[in-house]
This record gives sequence, C-alpha cells and structure tokens, in this order.
Amino acid sequence: MAQRRHVALLIESSREYGRGLLRGICSYVRTHGHWSVYLQSRGPEDPPPPWLRTWHGDGIIARIESRDMERAIHATGLPAVDVRGLIDASFPLIETDDRAVARLAFEHLAERAFRHFAYCGFAGANYSERRLRYFPRFVEEAGFACHMYEVPAPRRSVGLSSREQLALLFERQMLEWLKQLPRPIGIMACNDVCGQQVLNACRELEIPVPDEVAVVGVDNDSLYCELSDPPLSSVSPNTERIGYLAAEMLDRLIDGASPPCPKTFVEPTGVVTRQSTDVLAIEDAEVVAAVRFIRERACEGINVEDVIRHVPLARRALERRFRKYLGRSPNEEIVRVRVKRVQDLLAAPELSLGTIASLAGFKHAEYMSAVFRKVVGRPPSQLRGRRPK
Repeated sequence: MAQRRHVALLIESSREYGRGLLRGICSYVRTHGHWSVYLQSRGPEDPPPPWLRTWHGDGIIARIESRDMERAIHATGLPAVDVRGLIDASFPLIETDDRAVARLAFEHLAERAFRHFAYCGFAGANYSERRLRYFPRFVEEAGFACHMYEVPAPRRSVGLSSREQLALLFERQMLEWLKQLPRPIGIMACNDVCGQQVLNACRELEIPVPDEVAVVGVDNDSLYCELSDPPLSSVSPNTERIGYLAAEMLDRLIDGASPPCPKTFVEPTGVVTRQSTDVLAIEDAEVVAAVRFIRERACEGINVEDVIRHVPLARRALERRFRKYLGRSPNEEIVRVRVKRVQDLLAAPELSLGTIASLAGFKHAEYMSAVFRKVVGRPPSQLRGRRPK
C-alpha cells in the first residue's frame, strides 16, 4: 500500500478562485493521491501559519502572496508548487494564461459589434499588468484604439484585497475617466472586483449598462458577479484544472522528479455571459434581430434562408448590412457560432466527434471537421480536452 503523504495547502478559501483550486486538488486526491491534507481557512493576505515552522510534512501547494510566505516555505526544505505567480520564486508555477484571458474578453466584446474598447485595472497588480499588456494588442490588431485606466499603485507594497479597496479612494478619477469615453464602448475589467466598481460608477453617472457601456470581468466569482448591478459577465479561469495539475506536479516532486516546466499556464474555460454584456452595439434593428436569431439557433442547423424568413429583409440587403456592421456575411456568422460551439464541446473528452457535430448543428462529423480545419487551421481531433489558442 502506498505511503500516505502529508501535504499543506496554503490557499485562500475566501474567494472563488482559491476554492476552484481546492476543488481541483480534491479531484486529484480522490483518484490518485494518498494524502493527509493540512488546510485552514485563509484570506489572500494572511501571513504564513505559525505551525509551518515546525511542521514535518512532504510537500506544499501555495498561493505565494508575499516574500514572507516565500521564505517560510523555503525554510521547510520541502518541495512546493506555486499557484499564484506574484513573486518570481524558485518553485514551479502553474497559473492562468492571461493572454488567453485578454483574448476571450476582447472576442466577447467584439462579437457584440463594439468599435470602442477600454481596459480598467489596478496599477502594480501583476495579473492586471499582464492583462493590460495583452488586451490593447488584440484591440489594435483588429484596427481599433483602446482607452486605458488604472487605479494608482499604493506607495508601499500591499496585498490583493488592500489594492482593491484602494480603488474606492479614487472613485472620482474613475468617474471622470468614464465620462470622457466614447460610447457605446466595451470595457474589460482586470477582475470581478474591478468590474463591480466600474458598474457602480456607471450607475452613479446614470450610464445605461449594457447599452452604452458593456463590462466583462475576470474570475467568474459568482458572489461578485451576481451582486453586481446589472450582473457581471466574466471570463472563467480553469482553476480546477490548475489545482489538479499542481497536485499532480507535487506528487512527482515528492518522488524526486524535476519539474517538467518551471511555468505552466492554463487557458480559461470561456466567458460566462450575464446582463452586463447582453447587448449588440448596432443601431440597425433588423441586423440585431438577425444576429440574435443566429446566435440562438445556429446549432439547430439553420441556414441563411431561415434568417431571411425571420427578418423583413431581402437577402442582398441583409448581406450588405451584415458586412457593414459585422464585417462578415450571415452565413459566416452561422459558421462562426457553430465552430465556437465545437471549441467549447471539445473540452469534454467523453463526447464523440459525431455527438459534437450534432450538438453544434453539423450534419456529420466529417463535414464539421472540414469546416473546423478551414476556420481554425487544425482538425478538431488535435484540440481534444482544451480550448484552442
């Protein structure tokens, strides 16, 4: 019988991100590990637990938020995995892919036909700085400009919660920034707390959301998202996958193996759409109706003739107005929605390609694969179990 391993989990349980990591670790332990887990309720800024100094365990998985935490883990001499990435520590890191986060946020807003974009974040927060690096790139590559605002960085080093609370002291600056933005506009907030703050500012200024300002956050923390007014759309990181991989890596480190890669980045699962982005930034009512019909029914096998029957437009007029507002034809929009559905379904390895084809509105798997390869550049079989970049 395998010897039971004693593992400390220094992960905050006060937020959905940390709880997702813990669920992923739990999934690994249920199927692979013989672990005795040391876990206590933590916040993101809590200091190293006093018991760690004299603890005789086998390994540690931690969200390393400070140099004090890094030093405390080093002092144990135990193998460890970081799932935060705030500090350039010597431990292997498994973290969210922020480039993919920014890409999904941009695509989500662009799909709603916005032509003005903005980013709002917290200066000095590493996750916000990374997302700020990538989001404007996607905006500019699409031919648009990106407006940016960051809550000023504190004078001294502070933790996650303190940095977020600092934004409340600069509420007036955020209000002035929002007043000056062109509208309608799609805004990416660096996380859900920031997204909620942007929505509060819009309400203070009586700016209609999502008609004039649409906001998407990051982390899909259901409490923050659902308590926002209106409820906040959010990019959902694959925290359970991160937790699972961290547990898997720690097991190998305890066995004496070297980490296969010092840094591993995991793509998010997608965007959870709520009312804050449930809009199409198009003034043409017929095009809006046609796009909504396509997005709701594309995977039911509809074609352009079905769309024309739904809206009072001739085919040529519909084609012309789609090109004007979306830059693509109605048929291309149908294909885009179906391919996106295939991408989402490929994350479920238990589904056959035939089943995925049926669920995405394709008549058979061979045709789906041909269309998918043409749009994505690779066959769906190569993207099993993960979102393509």
